[in-house]
Amino acid sequence: MSSMPLVYKIALGMIPGVGDITARRLVSYAGDVEAVFRESFRSLTRIPGIGEGLASAIAGHEYLPAAEREAEFVARNNIRVYFYLDDDYPARLRQCEDSPVTFYFRGNADLDSPMILSVVGTRHATENGRGLCHKIVSGLAEHFPELLIVSGLAYGIDIAAHRAALAAGLPTVAVLGHGLKTIYPSVHAGVAKAMLEKGGHVTDFSSPTLPERNNFIRRNRIIAGISDATLIIESGIKGGALITADIAASYNRDVMAVPGRPGDEWSAGCNSLIRCNKASLVEKCAHIEYLLGWKPASLSAPVQPMLFTSLTDNEKRICEALRNDGGMTIDMLARMIDIPVYKLSPTLLQMELAGLIIPCPGNVYRLRG
Repeated sequence: MSSMPLVYKIALGMIPGVGDITARRLVSYAGDVEAVFRESFRSLTRIPGIGEGLASAIAGHEYLPAAEREAEFVARNNIRVYFYLDDDYPARLRQCEDSPVTFYFRGNADLDSPMILSVVGTRHATENGRGLCHKIVSGLAEHFPELLIVSGLAYGIDIAAHRAALAAGLPTVAVLGHGLKTIYPSVHAGVAKAMLEKGGHVTDFSSPTLPERNNFIRRNRIIAGISDATLIIESGIKGGALITADIAASYNRDVMAVPGRPGDEWSAGCNSLIRCNKASLVEKCAHIEYLLGWKPASLSAPVQPMLFTSLTDNEKRICEALRNDGGMTIDMLARMIDIPVYKLSPTLLQMELAGLIIPCPGNVYRLRG
């Protein structure tokens, strides 16, 4: 049986219609989270924002069984539950009035790391955008080896930011739009698993929750709130990255954007943010350091890719094939070096994280120059 105080914390975050601000009001009125579920139906209806439907759900303890199951799930899977009144609730999130009352964390990252940067952008990232993302993140890593990179595990710039952090040896955290029983998109499961050693996964959705469009909009407030600043690398004139930028600005956090050429579809959002003075213009990591006032204590040696002599036989064969051909799809590579795709995929991921190869559009891989 799970401890009841934890069950109440989880249950409070599960009730549909009770948002984070209303949940805080409930706890303030009742005195503590457990007391919320001891209030009578009539007392609950007197609280501003609590109608009869919500009062009935709370007083009838409708969500306690589901919360019990969730408490058992987090205990089995070594998941940390954060509640907004806990002493170790992340300080940056605590400053945001609509931050999650309850959220879940799996991994080993310090969510109060001295330096946290969120990096987001379009799902339709160009090769130039992904390359710039890698260059900025790896450049920051040279000066700030404990920097935590936060993003959303989505296609495009999000996954490029996570991969760049892993390649540079930085901790990186994905904020998910679903519960911790799921990894979406599933093609990023390998990267998500690699993140757990130094980084992790954050969500305010209970474990059975599946990916839905509105969930990803809601999770953006965590991406914006948990960090010192948000950097946008490529964005259309509409999209989740711009929503995250607006939320970050509402929290009085720094917003930065990489400019693009006039007329480029996936730079229009960044250019608009800069033009409207909603974001500072950033072209390289030195600009970020200047804007945030980050001073490296000492310059550490840059992370070097794995030495060629330390590669496995298969990794050497992959390097030779890519060196001779310039760029190949995973299917072409599998045929050329006679390794099944299912065995080749994890090797390519390890080489990518080691900074040896670059994934490009169309499932093409190239050697890092």
